[in-house]
Amino acid sequence: MEIIQKEFHISTKNRSQMIDITGKVQSLLRESGILQGDVIVYCPHTTAAITINENADPSVVHDLLLTLEELIPQGRSGYRHYEGNSDAHVKSSLLGCSEQVLVKDGSLVLGTWQGIYFCEFDGPRSRKVIVQIRGQ
Repeated sequence: MEIIQKEFHISTKNRSQMIDITGKVQSLLRESGILQGDVIVYCPHTTAAITINENADPSVVHDLLLTLEELIPQGRSGYRHYEGNSDAHVKSSLLGCSEQVLVKDGSLVLGTWQGIYFCEFDGPRSRKVIVQIRGQ
């Protein structure tokens, strides 16, 4: 089994934002030459996340961000974290810092409407995404 690790950077523009990175991950997979295996997409930040969700209708991203903000508001009283971004830490923990996607015939195995998203909760910032590709 071969293991290849790559990384790329994202500049976010808003405090909360979801960026479709499916094409970038697929491009790295294609460059690797791996045909069968899996890909781990990892975010090394405590106020950002990686998730898989629908990428056909942009309203889904809007609805996800709206719901997260309603459930975990930025200005909630009682937060104790001194930096003022406790909501971003909670959102990051709920969504998680990584996703694993299977690889078949050199392509990501995703459902028809699925995409991989980088989720920003404390932007705008410059962020890093690490992609580990394993297989043969």
